[in-house]
Amino acid sequence: MKNRKSEVLAFSLVSGINKAIARLVDIWDNIGIQEEQRVERMEAVKKHIELLMNEMIIEEENLKLRILKNISACREELDILYHELSLEPYQIDQSQTVLQLEKDLRIKLENLVKEKTDRLKELKSLQEEEKSLCIDLCATPYYIPTGSIPSHQQLQDLKEHIKRLSLERESRVEVFSGLRQEISQLMNEIGHNPETTLEKDAVCDDADTFLLTSENIKALKLIVCQLEVKKETLISTRDNLMEKVSNLWNRLEFSQEEKNHFENNIKGSLSVEVRKLQNELDRLDELKRANMEEVIENIRHELMEYWDKCTFSTEQREAFAAFYSDDFKEELLIKHEEELARLKNYYAQCKVLFEAVNKWEHNWQLFQDFEKKASDPNRFSNRGGTLLRESKERAKIQKMLPKLEEEIKGYIEAWEAEQGTAFFVKGQRFMDYVANQWEELKTQKEKEKSQRLKKGDNSALRTPPVKRPHGGNSIMNTPSKTRKLTGTPNASVMRTTVSSTSSNSAGSNSMGSTFHSVTGKPPLSVQKTPHRSRLPDISHLTPLQEFKSDKPAASYTQFAKELEKKSNNVEAILNSTAKDVLH
Repeated sequence: MKNRKSEVLAFSLVSGINKAIARLVDIWDNIGIQEEQRVERMEAVKKHIELLMNEMIIEEENLKLRILKNISACREELDILYHELSLEPYQIDQSQTVLQLEKDLRIKLENLVKEKTDRLKELKSLQEEEKSLCIDLCATPYYIPTGSIPSHQQLQDLKEHIKRLSLERESRVEVFSGLRQEISQLMNEIGHNPETTLEKDAVCDDADTFLLTSENIKALKLIVCQLEVKKETLISTRDNLMEKVSNLWNRLEFSQEEKNHFENNIKGSLSVEVRKLQNELDRLDELKRANMEEVIENIRHELMEYWDKCTFSTEQREAFAAFYSDDFKEELLIKHEEELARLKNYYAQCKVLFEAVNKWEHNWQLFQDFEKKASDPNRFSNRGGTLLRESKERAKIQKMLPKLEEEIKGYIEAWEAEQGTAFFVKGQRFMDYVANQWEELKTQKEKEKSQRLKKGDNSALRTPPVKRPHGGNSIMNTPSKTRKLTGTPNASVMRTTVSSTSSNSAGSNSMGSTFHSVTGKPPLSVQKTPHRSRLPDISHLTPLQEFKSDKPAASYTQFAKELEKKSNNVEAILNSTAKDVLH
C-alpha cells in the first residue's frame, strides 16, 4: 500500500510538471515569445527543477549517510557495552531497513547505558557496605577491577561476600560481648585494673571502637585465660593463707567471735582478701613468736591426734625426739610444723586404708563382746529371743572378719605396690597385727578357762561329803550331752553334768555346770604361730551374701571405691548388734 501511494504521488508530480510546462507554453504562445526565447525559458525551468531535485537528493543522501554513521557508532558502542557488561553480542536483523536498524540500535544502546549506570550505582553501594565490614573485621574486600563494569555474577558474588562478612561480624560481636563481659567479671573478682591498651579497649564503654579482628579476638581469649589462671592462683593462695591463719587461730586459741569478725570484714576482691589474709598471717606470726610455748603445745596435741589416726606405735611416736624437747624456740616450732604437715600428708594418702582398718577393729570389738557374752552363764535367763539373735549376729561377724581381713590385705598390697612403701598398723604389718589380736584372744580364753577350772576344783575340795540315808536311791552320773545353739553353725554350747547326790530326808540336790564358747577360725597369719588352735575350722563356710565380693581390686583407687560401696551393707548387718553392745 505504501509503495502504491508513493507511485501515485510520483505520477501526479510528473503530471503536474507536464501541466505546468503546458501552461507555460500557452502563456508563451499568447505573449508571442519566439522559439529561441522559449528554449531559453524552458532550459531555465528545467534547470530550476533539476536544481531542486538535486538539492533534495543531496539532502536525502546526507540523511542516509547520517543514519549509516549513527548505526555504525551505535554498533561500536553496543559492542563495547556488551563486552563491559559481559553480555552476548547483539544479532542484527538483515531484513530491516536502515532507518529501522538505526532506531533499534539506538533503543538497545539506551537500555545498555541504563543497565551500566544501574550496575555502577549498585556496585558503589555494595562496596561502601563491604568497606565498613572489612574495616571492622580487617578482612580483604572482594576484588573487582577498578573502572570495570561488574557482571551480574560479580555483583551476586559481592552480595554473598557481604552476607558472609555480616554473619562473621555478628558472630564476632557476640563473641566479643561474651569475652568483654567475662573479662570485666574476672577483673572485678580478682581486683585487676586494665593495664594494656587492649585490656582498656576491651572494657571501655564505647564498644564500637574495638576492631573485631581475628587477632584481637584471639588476644581477648588469651587475656581471659591469663585472668583465669591469675584467679586460680589467687584462690589457691587465699585458701593456703586461710588454712595457715585458721591453724594459728586454733593454736593461739582465738575465740569464735574474733574469727567471725575477721571473716566478715575480709569480703572483697581476691586481691584484697589475699592482702588482708597476708597481713593477718604476719600479725599472727608475731603473736606466735611471742607465745611460742603455747603454740608448740597446741601443735603437740594435734600431733597426738594424728598419731592416733595413723595408728602409730609407741616406737614411731618416740622417733620424733623434738616432741619431748623443752627448748621452745623457732627451730623447735619449725620441726613440729614439718612433722605435722608430714603426718597430714600421710593420713591423706592412707585415709581409706585407715578407715578400712577402723572398720575391722570395730567389728573385731563386736566379736569380742559376743565372746564375753557367750561365756556368761546367766545369758540363758534372758527372754524374748535375745540369745538366738546374739547367736545369729555372732555367726555373721565370725564369717565376715576373715573375709574382710583378706580383702584389706589385698588392697594394702596394691597400695604398697603403687606407693613403694610399707603400710603399718601400730608398728606392725596389718596381717601380723591381726594375727596377734587373734592370738591374744585365744590366750585370754585359755586363761579364763584355766581360772574357771581351778575355781571349780577349789570349790569341790571345800564341799563336805553328804551321807546317803539307808535305803536311799543312788543317782548315777549321766554322760555328757552336747547340743548346738539354733542359728549358730560354728559354735556349740557344752553342758556337762557333774556328780550330784540327793538325800530323801534333806530333799536337796547339788549340781555344777560349766559353759564353753568356741571362737571362729583365725586368719592365715594366726595359723603360723607355734600354738595349736582349738578353734573350729570355718574355711568351708560360705561367706555372707552382704560381704560377697569379686577378686581384690588391682589398685588402691579401686579399693577405695569398693569400700565405699560396701559400707552401707556392713552398717545394715551390724545395726542391731551395735545397738545391743552399746546398751
